[in-house]
Amino acid sequence: MSRFSSAFRLRRIAISALLLATCALASGCSSIDRLSQIGEQPKLSAIDNPTTQPGYKPVQMPMPKPEVASYNPNSLWRNGSRAFFKDQRARQVGDLLTVTVNITDKANIENDTSRSRTNKEDSGITDFIGSQTITQPNKILPGRILTADSTSSSEGKGSVDRKEALQTNVAAVVTQVLPNGNLVVEGKQEIRVNFEIRELIVAGIVRPEDIQSDNTIDSTKIAQARIAYGGRGQITDVQQPRYGQQVMDVLLPF
Repeated sequence: MSRFSSAFRLRRIAISALLLATCALASGCSSIDRLSQIGEQPKLSAIDNPTTQPGYKPVQMPMPKPEVASYNPNSLWRNGSRAFFKDQRARQVGDLLTVTVNITDKANIENDTSRSRTNKEDSGITDFIGSQTITQPNKILPGRILTADSTSSSEGKGSVDRKEALQTNVAAVVTQVLPNGNLVVEGKQEIRVNFEIRELIVAGIVRPEDIQSDNTIDSTKIAQARIAYGGRGQITDVQQPRYGQQVMDVLLPF
């Protein structure tokens, strides 16, 4: 028993070491960076070109055939033009426009499921393979061999009550002009209050026609919109579970 206990103990130690190594790899440089910033304010990210980021990929969408602009004699209008007079709205790479983020979502879903089933199986023989013939020699043929009864029931209830509201403005830069004239925009805003940084990221595809005269566009008119609002700092650290707990939540099957 002692040898078995020692083997079991070594196995537990090996599993614990593996979990600790996994946690160390998961945290990695992030933990070192966070330890180096203890007692200091979170640093703001540097202003970089979005197209040079490691995860940046140019957007490719189905495009119509380009329309060649042509000039008509004695006419101020040009075929293929989008506006009669030139304005200052964003229209080329590097231009800026203001995105009005106005998200007000509300969802209320409730489900109720109930199911029950009763089964009964009777083979007509109560004595399993004539086990009673040993104690009762006169009883040669048993009456029943197997009887099975089963009852199952399930009841499930689920509800979702979600309310989200986000209203803010963020300036975005045009990073790409698609062949049909649509603009790929991306904007990022960071605000630091004491030891907490709030980040707002907006990206997507907009039509020049949807840009207002004051060079603003509503977030509901952005195709393939990607809007992220979060933060990092001391408050976020307290609200997040520790790395070990996250690893255990993923690995434990119960």
